Amino acid sequence: MALHLSWAFVFGILGNAISFLVSLAPLPTFYLIYKKKTSEGFQSIPYVVSLFSAMLWIYYALFKRDAMLLITINTFCVFIQTFYIVTYFYYAPKKEKVVTIKLILLFNVFGFGVVFLSTFFIKNTFTRLQVLGYICMAFALAVFAAPLGIVRKVIKTKSVEYMPFTLSVFLTLGAVMWFFYGLLLKDMNIAVPNVLGFIFGILQMVLYAIYKNHPKKMAEDPNNKLQLSEHIVVDVVKLGSMVCSEVNAVAPQPNHTNNKDNNNGGTVEAQNIKEEKTMDTSNKV
Repeated sequence: MALHLSWAFVFGILGNAISFLVSLAPLPTFYLIYKKKTSEGFQSIPYVVSLFSAMLWIYYALFKRDAMLLITINTFCVFIQTFYIVTYFYYAPKKEKVVTIKLILLFNVFGFGVVFLSTFFIKNTFTRLQVLGYICMAFALAVFAAPLGIVRKVIKTKSVEYMPFTLSVFLTLGAVMWFFYGLLLKDMNIAVPNVLGFIFGILQMVLYAIYKNHPKKMAEDPNNKLQLSEHIVVDVVKLGSMVCSEVNAVAPQPNHTNNKDNNNGGTVEAQNIKEEKTMDTSNKV
């Protein structure tokens, strides 16, 4: 039994470490938001849902024995996701702020409130833990199914630019660690969702191996159209400069003939002056 618990502890520690790194994955995104001074173009729903998930697992772990490792990682997730949401909200446009408030009220206030009120007053501890476990498992399955949208996009565009390979690897490793942690604790509410997470993680890595060398297929969006129009403007400017250079190359010829005429006119005038001078001298003589 001691060896059984020690292996569960090892997998729990490894699961904490990997989940800690995965939780830090959005930091480059928020550094970009800080540099741009706006969160326009990004969405807050992943961070609101992650916060809700962490709150559910903490609530579940508080009623379960030997679940301290669930509490540690999800407590950290509550803090880091709160930081992400506050940063997003600070730099978000007014419309996105309203959407974020609605999501927080829906998931973290109303959703968690319903779960809490519907389970806290259940007298039978085992039944309460079982109901909470089913809720956490159902929500975790929904979260693990979320990458199906990315998988569909990768297959459609034949490009892996929307699916970072490193993140897929860490998510897969995390699913493996938490699966064995739940299995060794005989807690199917933890183990079962991570089976789906492992399957989707392997699927993502297989797709990455298939499409990593495939030429990128550009998606149609306003930015690409804007860039295309900019290229057209540049080409027109180049064409205009080429035409101007050709005109300038041809135009100097009349000026050159005019210069010749002016020079000829100058020589004729000089000859007339000389003749006048000679006539004056002859008259004087």
